[in-house]
Amino acid sequence: MEHIHDSDGSSSSSHQSLKTTAKWATSLESLLEDPEGVKRFREFLKKEFSEENVLFWLACEDFKKLQDKKQMQEKAREIYVTFLSNKASSQVNVEGQSRLNEKILEEPHPLMFQKLQDQIFNLMKYDSYSRFLKSDLFLKYKRTEEEEEDEPDAQTAAKRASRIYNT
Repeated sequence: MEHIHDSDGSSSSSHQSLKTTAKWATSLESLLEDPEGVKRFREFLKKEFSEENVLFWLACEDFKKLQDKKQMQEKAREIYVTFLSNKASSQVNVEGQSRLNEKILEEPHPLMFQKLQDQIFNLMKYDSYSRFLKSDLFLKYKRTEEEEEDEPDAQTAAKRASRIYNT
């Protein structure tokens, strides 16, 4: 995980330029870049019975980073079996799924799931993400964050925040 820098290039340890929840609220991309955001979003999707969407998206992200052909084959098969086959345990609902067959798994390439991943991303972005931002789960987290900021001894809150964010 890389260190977050403010626009002037200095490390932002004394103050967060954007609160965590504010960052999550800017875009689904920002939310998915933050491990804590992913965790909260998954909690929310679990309640909505659509956690497989974000799990599929994350699996595709990992898949794209693989170089080794053998690892790619294994991961591609795992993604197929878990999310795409008609017997999948956590099946995602994407178009073009029926045309996918196991043959493609023999010659995997980094972007083989890209179209499907984009579909799922858009589904999350225009559907569950907007609901997530209105959910009790998100709002409660946001309130907690704001309360910590309003403590009379703001200095210690800032120090605590810098410990949390720059671990």
